[in-house]
Amino acid sequence: MSNNKYTDFGFKQIPIEQKEQLVAGVFDSVAQKYDLMNDILSFGIHRSWKKHTINCSGAKAGDKILDLAGGTGDFTEKFSKIVGSTGEVILSDINANMLSVGKERLTNKGIVSNVRFVQANAEQLPFEDNYFDVIVISFGLRNVTNKDKALAEMHRVLKVGGRALVLEFSKPTNQLLESVYNVYSFQLLPLIGDIVANDADSYRYLAESIRKHPDQETLKQMMIDAGFSQVGYQNLTGGITALHRGFKF
Repeated sequence: MSNNKYTDFGFKQIPIEQKEQLVAGVFDSVAQKYDLMNDILSFGIHRSWKKHTINCSGAKAGDKILDLAGGTGDFTEKFSKIVGSTGEVILSDINANMLSVGKERLTNKGIVSNVRFVQANAEQLPFEDNYFDVIVISFGLRNVTNKDKALAEMHRVLKVGGRALVLEFSKPTNQLLESVYNVYSFQLLPLIGDIVANDADSYRYLAESIRKHPDQETLKQMMIDAGFSQVGYQNLTGGITALHRGFKF
């Protein structure tokens, strides 16, 4: 792509071809303490968001599931137990370090028999058409350079009748909550990142990337434009996160 095309990296505008490398740098830095920081920064609430997502997935024994941008594999761990020996879960992430942490974590727990690990870009998925029953992308879409392309790829590899779920930070529905959330995100989050992970900059970027991510209605329309049907969303924790769900018919 030409150098005069720019995209967001947090609040900065950068040449579009640089974003993938810069995002990789962020996750290379945070990979080893990613799960610990998730627990600290969300006060453990992320676990309930993810449990709700799994409950809404409709996953069942024998399903093929893609845990996209799945990082350390917490969704893969749960889905592996649901789909059983006749199913398959693919843990996919663009970042080799995140994927390595996920593979080590799941291997140590003995969760390998029905799991595959694939390093892949969400914009160019290396899977055949109509392959997966369920696709989940959790807190990953906002880091993708071309979100429309990633959604179109998710639609392509999803089976007819399958469903895609996007769990992502979103826009709080209450003004007071949004004000408190802003103070937390831009003042406390980088500070905690510095203390626990020795990396304030990466967590500052993560806070900024949340603000640049499409709001609930915009993402809903993007999923419709990508071909999904019956698209809807549910706000969680006052809209701090939202779970979008769409089907392929």
